[in-house]
Amino acid sequence: MKVSGFTFIRNAVKNDYQIVEAITSILPLCDEFVVAVGNSEDETRQLIENINSPKIKIIDTVWDDSLKAGGIVFGLETNKALDAISPDSDWVFYIQGDEVVHEKYLPTIKKEMEDNLNDPKIEGLLFKYIHFYGSYDYYGDTRRWYRREIRLIKNIKGMRSYKDAQGFRLDDRKINVKLIDAYIYHYGWARPPQGLTNKGRNYNKFYHDDEWNKQHMTETYEFDYGNADRLRTFKGTHPKVMLDRIEKTNWEIDFSNKPLNRNYTLRRRFLQTILDLTGWSIGEYKNYKIVKR
Repeated sequence: MKVSGFTFIRNAVKNDYQIVEAITSILPLCDEFVVAVGNSEDETRQLIENINSPKIKIIDTVWDDSLKAGGIVFGLETNKALDAISPDSDWVFYIQGDEVVHEKYLPTIKKEMEDNLNDPKIEGLLFKYIHFYGSYDYYGDTRRWYRREIRLIKNIKGMRSYKDAQGFRLDDRKINVKLIDAYIYHYGWARPPQGLTNKGRNYNKFYHDDEWNKQHMTETYEFDYGNADRLRTFKGTHPKVMLDRIEKTNWEIDFSNKPLNRNYTLRRRFLQTILDLTGWSIGEYKNYKIVKR
């Protein structure tokens, strides 16, 4: 069984992405790892080179900055990396620059790949998610956060990243997946206030046109933690590859008594209650089909 990892990245230093931690967290499962490094204004390429692994293959790309709608450039860059993997790979492991896999899940992931390798009904593996918010001590726990996403796919011709690179489709249809008992730790929102202000500016320029950004991302824009919905205290352990970064944390924020967002409507509260009680997320967006066993 041959496994290829892949990702894309640009301006990782400037935007403080956990790309090194992301790559190294799944590198033990991979026989090769393709990194599409976009035209950066910092030392991103050197950052990847310094991982110093013979498994890593860097391809240099140029982003189309004229694409301002729906984050489509992220999907295009994902496909550039996907196209560069070895054609004889069986599984393809995708991870984004702010996602990390805890080492405790690696045996489970490997076994799932082995067990489902020759099952034609399974085209991908679906992961659960923990979305850290504000710091490494809290995570989002409401319907606003996506619960699951495809991160392992079989190397099948016609498999492409979908829209803004949140999932995959095969010949433009939803792929058949198995939900596995493994989590992706999403750290994109675990940053100090200034870091989240910078993230907001960078993120929105790939989703909205210049006029929208001029109106909403003004020079006085500051990130507001008030949009956080419900948060929980994280009581588990973080991946080993994240520990050095976490030890260097120099900001504290207390969400322990934070209520739900004041804009949390009665309808949203009702739907959240149903999810809490039954595990059923009514109307949840699913870019996949879970195979029933």
